[in-house]
Amino acid sequence: MRGFSFFNVLALTLGLAFLYIPILLLVIYSFNESRLVTVWGGFSTRWYGELFRNEPLMRAAWVTIRIAFVTALFATVLGTLAALALTRHGRFRGRALFTGLIYAPMVMPEVITGLSLLLLFVAINLDRGFWTIAIAHTTFAMCFVTVIVQSRLMAFDRTLEEAALDLGAPPWKVFFTITLPIIAPAILAGFLLAFTLSMDDLVIASFTSGPGATTLPMRIYSQVRLGVTPEINALSAILIGLVTTAVVIATLVMRRSARMRAAQAR
Repeated sequence: MRGFSFFNVLALTLGLAFLYIPILLLVIYSFNESRLVTVWGGFSTRWYGELFRNEPLMRAAWVTIRIAFVTALFATVLGTLAALALTRHGRFRGRALFTGLIYAPMVMPEVITGLSLLLLFVAINLDRGFWTIAIAHTTFAMCFVTVIVQSRLMAFDRTLEEAALDLGAPPWKVFFTITLPIIAPAILAGFLLAFTLSMDDLVIASFTSGPGATTLPMRIYSQVRLGVTPEINALSAILIGLVTTAVVIATLVMRRSARMRAAQAR
């Protein structure tokens, strides 16, 4: 293949090894019998049991899952509405500003986003906790949902909606019976991505959290500063599995959506 030289293969191999070998080692050592995380002492699932008996970590995990679900729900609704506004309403006053506000969190450093939201919550005297983290995560997750849903709507066959309208169906019924089922794979992919982004966030949650709302990344970071424990390896392996599953599901959903678009084009 032209352009696929030995140097390219070597660079690609070294790059993938640099990224994924540490993750593979982390998963392997999560089954280590020894308490020393760098010394192999035999295969064991002991630390997974210890993990589920670690109440601070379990509380942080439960808080993180709830925040991620709420974030994904609100980000999916708001992102879908934003995508509909950008693709279906043409040129409207303030479109450029609206587009900039939607996409700004994607390119803005998380430190800036977290600090600005912290100042906002302090200015309006809103106690920081579960809901402030959810609001903050929704702010930056909805833009990713907007991009995914908007790309699907750009390739949407509007003649299906027009045919339904010509047959006398009201606009709301057309949306729920035709538009929504067709773009549902993109919406689901956006939901899964927003859920994953919320679970993974550390910086923004650190600025907007409060008493009783410590997320799992914050808990892991605070413990790792004192030294890596086998429970952290086990927890990281579980998180890797969950994120990998979400990414695989989102990829399969998007591929199915692409096949449906190709079938419609034919």
